[in-house]
Amino acid sequence: MKLNEVNRVLRDTFQEELSNGRKRHIVFWYDEEGEFVEDIKDLELDNVRIVTLTQNNLFATKYELEKVDPNSHFLIYANMTKPVPRQDWLLDLYKVGMEFATDRTTVNMRELGITDDSLRTVFKKYDKFFNSTKRLKVFQSYPLDNLTEESIDITVLAVLAKSSLNSLDEVVRSLLNELSQDKSQLWDQIDKLGDKKAFWQMVEKYYGYSLEDKSLISLMMYFTISYLSDRMPEVELPSMWTKYVSNRPMNSIIFMNQLMNSNADIKAYRRLADQISSIIKVGEHVKEWDANHILDADAFQQFDMVIIDYLQNQLIQDVNQFGTYREIISKRRLLHWYDKYKHDYKAIEQGLRICEYAHNIKQFIPEKSAYDMFQIYYQKYYEVDTAYRKFYVAFDQLEHKEHLLPLREKVENLYTNWFLQELALKWTNSLEQTNYETWAISGIDQQNQFYKNFVQPYINRGERVFVIISDALRFEAAKELVSLLNNERKASTDITPIQSVLPSYTDLGMASLLPHKIIKYGSEQEKSIFIDDIRASSTVNRNQILQSYISDSMAIQHKELVDMNRSNLRKTLTGKRVTYIYHNTIDARGDNASTEMEVFDAVEEAINDLRVLVNQLVNNVSASNIIITTDHGFLYQRNPLSQSDKMPNDSVNPKLIKKRFMVSNRKTEIDGTMTFSMDGVLNQEESSYVTVPNGTGRFALQGPGSNYVHGGAMLQEVVVPVITFKNDRSKFSRNDIRKVDVKLTSPTRKITNTITYLEFFQSEKIEDKKRPLRLKLYFTDEQNQRVSNENIIIADSYSTNPEERTYREKFVFKTISYDKRAKYYLVLVDEEGPVETIYEKIQFSIDIAFSNDFGF
Repeated sequence: MKLNEVNRVLRDTFQEELSNGRKRHIVFWYDEEGEFVEDIKDLELDNVRIVTLTQNNLFATKYELEKVDPNSHFLIYANMTKPVPRQDWLLDLYKVGMEFATDRTTVNMRELGITDDSLRTVFKKYDKFFNSTKRLKVFQSYPLDNLTEESIDITVLAVLAKSSLNSLDEVVRSLLNELSQDKSQLWDQIDKLGDKKAFWQMVEKYYGYSLEDKSLISLMMYFTISYLSDRMPEVELPSMWTKYVSNRPMNSIIFMNQLMNSNADIKAYRRLADQISSIIKVGEHVKEWDANHILDADAFQQFDMVIIDYLQNQLIQDVNQFGTYREIISKRRLLHWYDKYKHDYKAIEQGLRICEYAHNIKQFIPEKSAYDMFQIYYQKYYEVDTAYRKFYVAFDQLEHKEHLLPLREKVENLYTNWFLQELALKWTNSLEQTNYETWAISGIDQQNQFYKNFVQPYINRGERVFVIISDALRFEAAKELVSLLNNERKASTDITPIQSVLPSYTDLGMASLLPHKIIKYGSEQEKSIFIDDIRASSTVNRNQILQSYISDSMAIQHKELVDMNRSNLRKTLTGKRVTYIYHNTIDARGDNASTEMEVFDAVEEAINDLRVLVNQLVNNVSASNIIITTDHGFLYQRNPLSQSDKMPNDSVNPKLIKKRFMVSNRKTEIDGTMTFSMDGVLNQEESSYVTVPNGTGRFALQGPGSNYVHGGAMLQEVVVPVITFKNDRSKFSRNDIRKVDVKLTSPTRKITNTITYLEFFQSEKIEDKKRPLRLKLYFTDEQNQRVSNENIIIADSYSTNPEERTYREKFVFKTISYDKRAKYYLVLVDEEGPVETIYEKIQFSIDIAFSNDFGF
């Protein structure tokens, strides 16, 4: 400290306002090193008497200040060590005065506004640390209320570790993040400028870590195994692990919980977890443990691997405990590694659904009439098609598929060799027994009456309507779309199954959806479909057909609309009473041999396209009435077909033939086929007949691509959805969308144990307009600092049974001192949405007693 700075600080000190009844300033300056002994005479302090104190003038100085001049300001300069109180002749004067110093420790304490001289030792320890204006400013930036030696140690460590808070948890977190990157700069800074011994003492005090050979990787092992021990209490840990289990583990468990749930730390944690699992050979041990004893364990990803294998093996071996398996998957959804293995779990979940259907139906689909078979398919059996599709959507996203190949084989066998074949047999039998001359089933709406039954009523009422036709949107996918729309917009969305025309292929299906008087094929060589003598295959011609029935209408392709802004969209669609929008994602991908294996991904994309399009129409052109339908469904199986599934067709010369149908001018009799008159659809002088293979068979035709097909009579091809969407702009709440409610049902509002269980209740089941709610729950103090672990509740139960909508959560509280008179809060946070929001905040008190060193 230079003389001019000393002079400035002293001048400011003597100019401070007097307080506590004092009439003058008395400042003591003990300059033990004699740094300013030659300069004291050069100080310029107005109205201040300067006295140089020595061992020989102690009494004289005391007499001077108390008797001779009791009113003047005094600077008492002493080139000596500050005496201990019992040997200090001037102690009474010192107590009513103040001390000035130029040593680094005192300057630092003065800069920080710290007057507690008992902290001088700890500040002296960090002289080197504080020899930096930058570090001093960072130190000041942390909360510094109620400073103690320990809080100073932690704050110095926080500065050096570059942690966000001056807490031991945050310091350790920063150091472990660096360790995960094989770096040691922060740790080296602590070694150079901090106090490693103080660090390890605090780690032992708060976490119980007392191993002789201390290291950060060993500490991380200690955290991980202590946490793991709590998560699987029924497992006897290997002997070499036991030294890493804390005898007072609460703080370690909470630290691990927060580390594993923090988005900022997830990469670091996983790198360290993989490193530790290799050191302690987790993979070898976990395979030896009972899978049912590790269902809550998530410290290492090997637990998920073993549980996935366990679930797969149970399903393959027909151990049909489906409810138990669902509970396991639901439990794993809440744990750390789920996002990495979510496609494995989703594939298993869908495989489980197919196995459960096979088990419940007892392998045999009952015989029914064609009408009843049609009904039961759209009410129930379509769910098997959905499960099969969802299985492959998940399976195809796996980076490594080999481990789930046995389940894939099981799913494929059940779907193709049981479900499709059994359904095909019973459906074919029902059609044959009906002995219909035409394809249409009495009592079921027909596709060629679509315009009359679904579009014309809007026109009659003078309302505008949009008709979206998505090629190959089969019924099961449309059901999913309806659920999404019902839970996304304030609107009513319903679905009606209708029977498609036969053959169930694009040209005839698309034509049947348009208004028409006459539908027919062209000349003998012409394979196109005509409506009222206009070829119906192009968008331009479909627009012409529409406008011949209603002038203010149009037909347009989805791809033309998708990139339009609001202005262009309104300009294009304004004034149109009927708009047909053609969308082609599924059929475009499935009907191409090089991409047919991607057809289920195309279904997912199509559902999203249609969801977005509905929102676009509602938001940009105020659409109120939207109909979504399709020209046909489809059949798809992943495994190649066997030769026995392909039928010869050499004996006929049809007008038109595809893999799933042929059209002729006469009835055709081929073993394993059915033939129907097309008179109910076509209006032409000469009758046409459609012949389709029974069940899922294909005609043997040259060319690639036979896994994805349509045109035949299977229910997956001919049960066509008609979705009617009615936007609701009213103020009534009937169509309002909201999340289900979750409430704390445990009556207690006082925590008395470090481990406490609380119960929560999902007040209603999930259904249309009532969406799932994902909450995270934890306890905080009044300063919003967490004092417990974090739990997650996914309230998504469809059950009507209240017990199945009850969630029991385990809260573990930090081993710290709690003020039983203070307020603590259970915080429920809604995790979904653009930002997390407080769902509910419930006041508690905490009365947990610990000893001062947090031991037991």
